[in-house]
Amino acid sequence: MKAEAYLPQGFMERIQEVGLVIPSWAPQVAVLRHPSTGGFLSHCGWNSTLESISHGVPMIAWPLYAEQRMNATMLTEEVGVAARPVVGEGKNVVEREEIERVVRLVMEGEEGKEMRRRVRELQSSALATLKPGRPSFESLSEVAGTWTTTAH
Repeated sequence: MKAEAYLPQGFMERIQEVGLVIPSWAPQVAVLRHPSTGGFLSHCGWNSTLESISHGVPMIAWPLYAEQRMNATMLTEEVGVAARPVVGEGKNVVEREEIERVVRLVMEGEEGKEMRRRVRELQSSALATLKPGRPSFESLSEVAGTWTTTAH
């Protein structure tokens, strides 16, 4: 399926002179796991959010629809592990200066340091829940056990 099928109607035409869409797949977890990854531009879907946090990578929140907007708000305003670009007044796209601002915000300065500290704190908490005896591990083990016994 073409990238246009997933984008809002008219998006490709609106960004033709100011943006670029790369319609290929990337190994997201491998990218997030790489030590040189300093930030993640995310649509803030739940899986991407969990993957980013579990790899200790702060986000630039760029929601498209549905729960992504709520997740982006939570990640920026409540949890403090993401920055969100703003569409300029009277504009149809996020301008390059705004993209530069949020990238610098995540990657540099005190606010970026705090975001990275907070996401590492959440990463530690998330990884701890996956250890034997912890709730996430036990719940998943129970589900796997149920599947195993009902499959026979």
